[in-house]
Amino acid sequence: MSDSSFPGSRQQWLDSEESLRVRLRQELLRRQLEAHLRGRRGTVLDLGAGQGHKSLELAERGHTVVAAEPDDDMRAVLHERIAAAAPEVRDRITVSPAGFGALVAFADRRFDAVLALGVLMYLPSGTAAVAEAAELVAPGGILAIAVRLDVSAVWRPARLQDWPAALVALEQWEQARAGGSDLRYTNEIGAPARADSFDRLVAAASDAGLHLEQWYGIRIAYDLADDEPAPPTEAAELETLIAVEERLGAMDPFRQLGQLAHLVFRRPA
Repeated sequence: MSDSSFPGSRQQWLDSEESLRVRLRQELLRRQLEAHLRGRRGTVLDLGAGQGHKSLELAERGHTVVAAEPDDDMRAVLHERIAAAAPEVRDRITVSPAGFGALVAFADRRFDAVLALGVLMYLPSGTAAVAEAAELVAPGGILAIAVRLDVSAVWRPARLQDWPAALVALEQWEQARAGGSDLRYTNEIGAPARADSFDRLVAAASDAGLHLEQWYGIRIAYDLADDEPAPPTEAAELETLIAVEERLGAMDPFRQLGQLAHLVFRRPA
């Protein structure tokens, strides 16, 4: 398998950075990762690092980061942002062009945390990606993935009350499950994408020696751009929104309806 970039949607991805839905996702991922990193500084492999948001954030907190981004143009943006960071942050980040299907570049290394946040939906197989990334997780380390689950891909058009699209999504979901394949869809930035089965991802991680430590739903009450209300204007109101999303995302049944799922696996020490 290999990385699949989305050049037709790259600019839309960069343009969406300041939207509240993206800021909300980044903040929830930050809080959840901190809980599982347990306050320890370590080595991080950020697969599909994109423009470097998480790589820079983790380097600022003292981690040593390899930011792996196979897309040439996105990697150029990554280099620019690293160059603009403080010297002590720059010194903690190494940039690599490696992507899924070419992680042999790290064959002799193991990391305290391997991240694939918002990457698997653009790859041919989520289970193959999990198996490949799991090989690079050190004893006691974590693999964190943020994915679109098939349940979410079906739920979203129904939530938006787009009944024809919801019916098509349900039929596609049933066909995919009957055939043991993945659900395909077009995401909010117009890129073709793939939704994963929760059970198959957990099984793939288990086969690779990792157990599911926790998982979260992201953006449950606050949906995407074409359905989102006016963003909060007061800092306290925004913090309340984040607190609600954080709590909903950590409990059933609400987390199952998140627009993304954040799964954290750990390798026994």
